[in-house]
Amino acid sequence: MAIKRYVTGFALAAALLSSAGCDRLAEVGKLAGDALNQVSGGKEEDAPVLVVTDEQILAAASVDDRALFAPMQAPIELTPINVDELLQTQRFYAVGSIIAMPKAQITEPVLEPESFALTATPEPSAASALNTDDAPVPESFEIPAGPPVAAEAPTAPAPEANRTTKDGAPAILKPGVNLPRAQVKLPSAGELRQQAQVIAPKALKEAVRDSGVQLKPEILREARKSADAAMKASTLTAQDIGDSIARKAADATAPIPKPLQVRARLDVDSAVAVRDKAGRQLEKLGLSGIVTPGEGGQMRITIGVNPTQFREGRIDLQKVETMRALFAPQKRRGQEECAGVPDMAKMKADPVLATECVVKVLQETGDYEYVEKDFIFTNQMMKKPPAAKPVTVAGYKPNDPLYSLQWHFRDNGTAVGQSAGGASFNSFWDRAKDTGSRDVVVAVVDTGLQMNHPDIKGSPNLAPGFDMVSDPIMGNDGDGRDTDPNDPGDKCDPNDAATSDSFHGTHVAGTIGVASTNNSAGVAGGAWNVTIVPVRALGRCGGKLSDINDAIRWAAGTVPGRDAQGHEVWNSKPADIINMSIGLFGPCPASMQAAINDAVAAGAIVVSAAGNARVDTQYFAPGGCQNVISVAANDARGVLTPYSNFGANVTIMAPGGDMSRDDDKDGRPDGVLSTKYMKNCTDPAKPGAKVAQCYYAYENGTSMAAPHVSAALALLKTKFPTAVPSELKTRLLQATTPRTNLQCSGLCSAYPGSTPIEGQPNMCYRPCGGRMLNLSNAQLQ
Repeated sequence: MAIKRYVTGFALAAALLSSAGCDRLAEVGKLAGDALNQVSGGKEEDAPVLVVTDEQILAAASVDDRALFAPMQAPIELTPINVDELLQTQRFYAVGSIIAMPKAQITEPVLEPESFALTATPEPSAASALNTDDAPVPESFEIPAGPPVAAEAPTAPAPEANRTTKDGAPAILKPGVNLPRAQVKLPSAGELRQQAQVIAPKALKEAVRDSGVQLKPEILREARKSADAAMKASTLTAQDIGDSIARKAADATAPIPKPLQVRARLDVDSAVAVRDKAGRQLEKLGLSGIVTPGEGGQMRITIGVNPTQFREGRIDLQKVETMRALFAPQKRRGQEECAGVPDMAKMKADPVLATECVVKVLQETGDYEYVEKDFIFTNQMMKKPPAAKPVTVAGYKPNDPLYSLQWHFRDNGTAVGQSAGGASFNSFWDRAKDTGSRDVVVAVVDTGLQMNHPDIKGSPNLAPGFDMVSDPIMGNDGDGRDTDPNDPGDKCDPNDAATSDSFHGTHVAGTIGVASTNNSAGVAGGAWNVTIVPVRALGRCGGKLSDINDAIRWAAGTVPGRDAQGHEVWNSKPADIINMSIGLFGPCPASMQAAINDAVAAGAIVVSAAGNARVDTQYFAPGGCQNVISVAANDARGVLTPYSNFGANVTIMAPGGDMSRDDDKDGRPDGVLSTKYMKNCTDPAKPGAKVAQCYYAYENGTSMAAPHVSAALALLKTKFPTAVPSELKTRLLQATTPRTNLQCSGLCSAYPGSTPIEGQPNMCYRPCGGRMLNLSNAQLQ
């Protein structure tokens, strides 16, 4: 039976509606309105109710506004898992790229108002800017057959000893070739001083001026104290610091604008000393490379034998072999070969060994809090098996034609129009009489967005973002970091016909609310009104840990991004909530935990997918990191999905879907329906009708579960704008329904580390947070 939506109407208008045969429901609505005026004298409050069914709304929409990708998938095979083996074979890192956190602090807090409130300052230079409210939008929406190839004019090769890459790094020579003396590129102190300059952009000056705040010395001292505390945040202290900053931001007596509170810049003298020491350690190993300190306090070390820096001649982005050379599995090797003084010849011939040895040698110096490889994260979307004028709808049900197929937003229950796995967004909209606010900012750290998606282009919910992918090959867009977070595709092997670009970030952001909701087109988002900041950190084949760390801090507004010219680009809308539907098979990297701590200390809430590996989140990141809301996935029955990770660190379950099931018997898979370009689609209003392309698709995974929680937090933040992050988390956990052990269970043989359930042979409990998102239980007082 169809879910009915109601508009102001009359029985006569209902008859017109059922028989008019108009192409667009707007025309039917006009006829209904004319009939109402005749009968009620134009008084809407005197008119009875006109029923408009979901089928009628769907039929009235254009094909572009309703076509979708909805294939059923085969159930996943629940084969036994060897966690130790998977940790060595399913965790990859970028060869030659290393992250190190010196024990000596190389950054210092900066409160930008200090630089212009008490003394005269120069106008902002081109080296420092805030991103604007005009998000970049391509002229046309075309999905190319493959990623573009950047042609380069052929040049005569440089002599072996003098060859460098475009960015000035020593070129990578082929294994077996005798290398010249090691060259370590160390930016001059002058360059670092220029990088460390934080010139207050005009927009920041105006923000303070417009706030009417008199930045007296005592206010600045207090704010600087908060900034200094945030810079020193740890896993244990980050939440308290973030709550404190949020309280001050909401307090009219201490109105330091949030973007100006917690920022970091290099302490150049300290950075130069630490960087030079690392450079000497590389030279001692006979390796070339670049040592670059960053505003986050970490150093990125790029070894000169790194294939990611290999730029001999033209780059062919189509060759998957080039991509595979970028990564190596995390295998236990190098302990003997790297012992003592590693063999220089072996390291020069073997980039993987060189990476292992540099990590080991730097760790043993005792100069660093941590040294780790630059791990590769992937999205947590389940991989597929090979193969006109809007109608006015009463209440708070959106008129988007595909909303009726979004079971995951339905009220939780078993009655008609409900779903046992639904998160009750509809109930919250009705009870709170609120659908969100653009004052609430959600940053989506992901693959970027399809900027010209018809339901996203021009959306008032889209704010400027940033492309943090540093490597042009992985970026798949021919350049490095810049202000264009458009998603050009992330397909790893362009020659593999069985795979396609995921457009993962577009799907995730659509669930939160980046698309226009209640516009009679496509799908609805959890928050109709919200500000989405896309931060692109994943590209072709995944994303580097170093890029993701920078993306987290940029999203929180604590560090700037830098474009190809080295210009600063600050996030003008620091996030209240950061969504990370990404994953790495392995424990939480220390550098990622530090980045998360910094974001939390700045007042952001970090939401993460638990992961799709069927293992405890202690073996997964960021779902297993501290100071995150780790989200497992439930299906349309309200049961933990077979693919979902589990464990003590899981906070909550939310709809992630299961494309192998159709529990609501609507003939479509029980995936999460959201924005995404696809080919080979169907028309839901005409069973069996094929459509060449569409802009909406079902997907499943913990990647789909996390944005439901981010959207729920955005709604709660709207309802309680002065609530600090820890209070919002408490309200989130109240907006849930308890789950039994059996509702979060599975075969013991399929889930290592799960707990046997008494009286249930072969069944084991998988800790799922013990609760499922259900906004009908949200406390609104």
